[in-house]
Amino acid sequence: MTTLIIARHGNTFGSNDTPTRVGAKTDTPLVKKGKAQGSAIGHYLKDNDFLPDAVYSSTLQRTKETAKLALQACGISTHIYELDIFNEIDYGVDENQTEETVIARIGKDAIEKWDKHAIAPEGWHVDPDDIIQSWRNFAHQISKTHDTITNNVMDLSETILVVTSNGIARFAPHITDEFEDFAANNAIKLSTGALGILKFSQGKWWVTAWNIRPSLNECG
Repeated sequence: MTTLIIARHGNTFGSNDTPTRVGAKTDTPLVKKGKAQGSAIGHYLKDNDFLPDAVYSSTLQRTKETAKLALQACGISTHIYELDIFNEIDYGVDENQTEETVIARIGKDAIEKWDKHAIAPEGWHVDPDDIIQSWRNFAHQISKTHDTITNNVMDLSETILVVTSNGIARFAPHITDEFEDFAANNAIKLSTGALGILKFSQGKWWVTAWNIRPSLNECG
């Protein structure tokens, strides 16, 4: 059985900062809390027997740093494969704008459609079909590469960790082919430092948990 852990990077804004929509064109580092969230992800993985056999991130430093901290907390050392398919979306004219400014431009309804159904507002440079297909291709690759069951003779159960961003992670449940049902019963947005768990079993992907936010207390 292949387990796919999808984690959103940690915070890039401090408590005294004004958050903005940070997309693919803004390569911001983690703040102190964000680093703690990265470590908390690692402790959660270790404590729940989800030690990753392979790790992927976007090319942006906030995801690479989160992945590195998670691995350190797990106590393991492995290569982090950087793939641009996991880079955050491009928020276009709303890049680095406050939520108040974004809502003033596109309206609350547009934000609600994005957060509930992953329908991108006008002015954002994002192709949902392309993102969905990238997730499907990736899921097919890892299920084929990391999941081998032949007449019960060999059963390789491996865990794959992907650290990405909010705009990309929400499309991952499409690999189950039941996205609408999932969206009707879950908030598709992952919080910063949170993760979702999907498993490949009997030829199908399933979401077994979503938006788990490991406690920072686990970091010690």
